[in-house]
Amino acid sequence: MALLFVRHAQASYGTDDYDRLSPLGWTQAGHLGTWLAGQPHGFSRVRVGAMRRHRETFEAIRRAFAESGHALPDPQEDADLNEFDHGAVIRAYLIERADADMRARASSHDPSVVGPMLYAAILAWAKDELNDVPERWDVFGERVARAGAIAADAGRDGPVLVVSSGGVIARLAQQALEVPAARAVDLNLAIRNASINEFSARHGQLRFGSFNTLPHLAHDRRLWTHF
Repeated sequence: MALLFVRHAQASYGTDDYDRLSPLGWTQAGHLGTWLAGQPHGFSRVRVGAMRRHRETFEAIRRAFAESGHALPDPQEDADLNEFDHGAVIRAYLIERADADMRARASSHDPSVVGPMLYAAILAWAKDELNDVPERWDVFGERVARAGAIAADAGRDGPVLVVSSGGVIARLAQQALEVPAARAVDLNLAIRNASINEFSARHGQLRFGSFNTLPHLAHDRRLWTHF
């Protein structure tokens, strides 16, 4: 069975409300919906995280399906598909682990600054080196595994579309591949907005199929974003 995990489209990075799609994000999600509607997936279930950017990504997909004359099942919301709290992880890292230079640059929205800082913060979290975080790395992994198992069970009836976030998808991939935690951090920062990530379920376990594909945005690389 096919389990298609979609990372939400671009959210509103650098604004007062990150948890909503940017105009570009709505465009990305619309292209994704049009592409999915043209494929013979025949989704039997849809599962969506409880964050606004998840719901809006699905709404754009469903709208594209309707415009193509196709229907999608009503989404089943699952808060276990929610992203971890990036802000809390970064704040803990800056207070507990970062050097003075990193703290001085922390307010920058420049991706060349944010990327390395985010990598260092998530890696420290994955190594359990941060204390003041609302969710430990292991706890995050447990809820991600739970969400994956529920999606896999839903797949007994046919292909499942799942809309979630990069951290969740990267953690699922790391678990399926049985690789070290550091690899989950690499996968997390590599995954693009509105990308398709395919898993399958065999013998009660998720298996990894494909990662970070953008067939719906292949016509214009200007639509490729990480955050």
